[in-house]
Amino acid sequence: MSKNLEQLTNRFVELHGESTEAIRYFNAPGRVNLIGEHTDYNGGYVFPAALTFGTSLLLRKRADNQLHMASENFSLNKTITLEHAANVKEDDWINYPKAILVHLAKRGFTFGGYDVLYYGEIPNGAGLSSSASLQLVTAFGFMSMEGHPIDRVQLALVAQESENQFMMVNCGIMDQFTVSMGKKDHAILLKCDDLHYEYVPFESKGYKIVIGNTNKRRGLVDSEYNARRAQCEQAVQFLRAAFPQLNFLGEINSEQLAANAHLITDEVVLKRAQHVIEENDRVLKSVTALKNNELHAFGELMTASHKSLQYLYEVSCRELDVMVEAALQCQGVLGSRMTGAGFGGCTVSLVHEDHVAEFIEQVGSSYAAQTDFKAEFYVADIGDGVKEEVI
Repeated sequence: MSKNLEQLTNRFVELHGESTEAIRYFNAPGRVNLIGEHTDYNGGYVFPAALTFGTSLLLRKRADNQLHMASENFSLNKTITLEHAANVKEDDWINYPKAILVHLAKRGFTFGGYDVLYYGEIPNGAGLSSSASLQLVTAFGFMSMEGHPIDRVQLALVAQESENQFMMVNCGIMDQFTVSMGKKDHAILLKCDDLHYEYVPFESKGYKIVIGNTNKRRGLVDSEYNARRAQCEQAVQFLRAAFPQLNFLGEINSEQLAANAHLITDEVVLKRAQHVIEENDRVLKSVTALKNNELHAFGELMTASHKSLQYLYEVSCRELDVMVEAALQCQGVLGSRMTGAGFGGCTVSLVHEDHVAEFIEQVGSSYAAQTDFKAEFYVADIGDGVKEEVI
């Protein structure tokens, strides 16, 4: 928790008053996806990692069934109950914790009343999973307070379900899984259709993960995201002429697509399929490169991923492209790409530690000169998944 714990505690008491009940502290990270974009909902591989900054939650039991919801990031504070809870526009950010608690309740988990305070360090709309972080810290915190058994994989699945069904966002499982299952100094190779996963040590040999925030909010992401999903489903339908049992694009490789590309008669749908299947292959190649300490190869795959997202999947934007191109001109950079759903948000670059300060100055200046935005940069360490902070 970067914000002083004492400050958060004082703010909690200021909002909710004194009590003989103890305050407990929880934290869930953000996540960065190193490579493997728009493969998760296509049953493919992703390679994300949990960050060391995220969302903090302070909880204290109440004698009634009310939830006194407050956040240091939003002006809206409100008292709610979970009875007849629904997604209503005026509840704004509170809909996210409501969503996960409602879906946990559907599984028979019960929750009493609590005084609640959130504090988030993840920029909203940056593509670093602020919503998954908020939901997982809620789930883990409330389940812990109630003494319910915690299955981290199941928590991730419930969080995804609640975002799909309560928030009406048709997301994959990657964000929730990473926030729940993250491990310090390890990335996660995750197969999204069956949730088979492997922790891979991220031994970067003097290179740092630098996240660049374009500060371009992802305005088109919801409608375009749903359109891309529909196009991928169309591609599956075309390819079933050759693979009758095909459920996801992630089930076939680049060679199989090349041999059957003629079956996809829509040019745009073919481009979408090509990105997903080739990106899936890039993820596996990148993990092999990392295990073999071939960081230059890893970086080249990152950059190839961006080009594919730019030209085949068409989810990049001018701001992301400007930042990636500026990054690739810098000394000490092995690779750079957009990360997240696209149309704004963040880039991720692999930068030698001796050149990080120069990188931030050079990319920041170039980006400001070419766009209407000022970039922000985070030198990222890989951290653990959601947890209780023991004071």
